[in-house]
Amino acid sequence: MTEGNFVDYVKLHLKSGKGGQGSAHMRREKYIEKGGPDGGDGGRGGHVIIKGNKNLWTLYHLKFKRHISAGHGEHGRKQEMSGADGEDQYIDVPLGTVIRDKETEEILHEVINDGQEIIIAKGGLGGRGNTHFKNSVNQTPRYAQPGLEGEEIDVTVELKILADVGLVGFPNAGKSTLLSVITAAKPKIANYEFTTLKPSLGIVEYRDYQTFVMADIPGIIEGAAEGKGLGHRFLRHIERNSTLLFLIPADAPDIVEQYQVLLDELRRYNPELLDKDKLIAISKSDMLDEELKGELDASIKGKFNNVPYLFISSVAQQGLQQLKDKLWQMLNN
Repeated sequence: MTEGNFVDYVKLHLKSGKGGQGSAHMRREKYIEKGGPDGGDGGRGGHVIIKGNKNLWTLYHLKFKRHISAGHGEHGRKQEMSGADGEDQYIDVPLGTVIRDKETEEILHEVINDGQEIIIAKGGLGGRGNTHFKNSVNQTPRYAQPGLEGEEIDVTVELKILADVGLVGFPNAGKSTLLSVITAAKPKIANYEFTTLKPSLGIVEYRDYQTFVMADIPGIIEGAAEGKGLGHRFLRHIERNSTLLFLIPADAPDIVEQYQVLLDELRRYNPELLDKDKLIAISKSDMLDEELKGELDASIKGKFNNVPYLFISSVAQQGLQQLKDKLWQMLNN
């Protein structure tokens, strides 16, 4: 999947089908001139249904489908035959998708299971035929119910990536490089900020053919919680990760301060993010000799509030197995 094909936010106008009209037919046959009512019921209008699909990773297939409508129910017919229900319209979405009301921004539904079906717009009920209105006083009712209108709603559909590990760091911290080295993912890599504009997923192969999923998400900056930079577009993907891997380069002016800024942005966006398991990886450590690494280790020890940290280098492939071991331990603790 190319970066341009990754879509994590779309707006949709949904309309369910109208119910079919009941029939007011009277039975007329060759030897029965004045038969009673035999009008059938109208069919139900089609629903608009959201369905979870584990094989999807993006909302790209909805990018050009702004209006989605279900089928109308058929009208009732003679001989008490009911009309067919309108065709339901299914919308497949990736797991981790959130459906919001466009006007109020209220969360209506969350899709987290494969095959999960949610009726987002119910089809209108079909009208009842005239057979339902026959009684001792009125033996030949010549009226039937009309079908009810369907529902119409504007929604926003946003994807929050489901991954085991989410990479958190400032732009150009080395997140894409790490993902490209320990997975088969091929994110865009360059020596400038905001190389990654959209999330990338990679499967990390561990011992004994076991795997876990890692997500490289656009770099965070100060003010992201208020929408600055890539803002909420970045932060909403962090919510679904069970473990957060903070990546801070060894040449950062102040490693501890950078970690605190990242924590503060997560706290301001959603305080619950701080309850997730956290691990700090100090990247680009191949630039340090043993003496400098020892001095840096001594200067930061005990300043991360018991959050474990380790030194890695994606380019020199140093410390990567220890990183995978630690992440696997945290994911299966």
